[in-house]
Amino acid sequence: MKPTKQETDFWSKRLDRRQLLKTLGVAGAALALGGPEGLTELVGPASAAVGIGTGEVPTRALGKTGVQVSALCFGGAHWGRIDSEAEAIRVLQEALDAGVTFLDNAWEYNGGRSEDLMGKALQGRRQQAFLMTKVCSHGRDKRVALQQLDESLRRLKTDYLDLWQIHEVVYADDPDRHFAPNGAADALLEAKRQGKVRFLGFTGHKDPKIHLKMLAHDFPFDTCQMPLNVFDGTYRSFEQEVLPVLTQRGIAPLAMKSLSGNAEPIKQGLVTVEEALRYVLSLPVASLISGIDSRQVLQQNLGIVRRFTPMTVVEMQALRTRVVRYAMDGQFERFKSSRDYDGRIGREQHGLS
Repeated sequence: MKPTKQETDFWSKRLDRRQLLKTLGVAGAALALGGPEGLTELVGPASAAVGIGTGEVPTRALGKTGVQVSALCFGGAHWGRIDSEAEAIRVLQEALDAGVTFLDNAWEYNGGRSEDLMGKALQGRRQQAFLMTKVCSHGRDKRVALQQLDESLRRLKTDYLDLWQIHEVVYADDPDRHFAPNGAADALLEAKRQGKVRFLGFTGHKDPKIHLKMLAHDFPFDTCQMPLNVFDGTYRSFEQEVLPVLTQRGIAPLAMKSLSGNAEPIKQGLVTVEEALRYVLSLPVASLISGIDSRQVLQQNLGIVRRFTPMTVVEMQALRTRVVRYAMDGQFERFKSSRDYDGRIGREQHGLS
């Protein structure tokens, strides 16, 4: 369906520098201001990618940590649902061989199966991976959170994590719970003091205001995980509200839900997988976390990141104009407005069904 003149004008009007940052996002404005050099100007050299145009999986700086991670992160939730253990291990090891060394997981994924499988897959290869897992919704208490950490380390067959994140910060009072005395934030600091984790972060998919409430605390977060996709810019926009704060503070943005959670826009033919991933990778993110549940999906995503070049501002405008009518009400980002994507235990803690 052809965009209306109003929709085209929404993205095509001339903008000054400040408006451009607000409407297109940091990366889009950077590209408008001079391509990759503009991106470096706005968010610093930490966001510059290494390996673009080489046919390899690019790497990017993880904020101010001094560590480079693969621009594509191997998601552990979908992967942990592969029926065959041997096939699951084969897929992950193939990703490692291809240069996808940033691995995502969480204590609760598939009842612990994702961590168990990943631990088996990493036997003899732990040093090749940048390994991340998360303390989950009922780990708000410091004691319980540290218990979860020990269970995660046991399952993953390692004595340390590269990154440990508070998972699913999605309710308005979650930041208060996490930063209460002996809350999950204290657990993160204690785990780092003990040498069990290197870096710290948090995740959430609901509302940028909740992310900003977490960031308002004087806490040494290294990473922040959030939804970023071509539909995000007009409805509870993490790109507009949170991404600039992260880049300013040198906290590494980790992108998720690049296909809008259930890939419905792909199924309906509104965008292609390559357009969706390329759009997000054109933002100043450290890595894009992608659900990979088969060799076919792995090879598809490897092809996209290997041939990746940043979108121009014109390409970003055109893509957003094309989908703006579908983006304004959040219909393809149900994780922001419904409880369907919220963890069961978190819902129960808040008295929700």
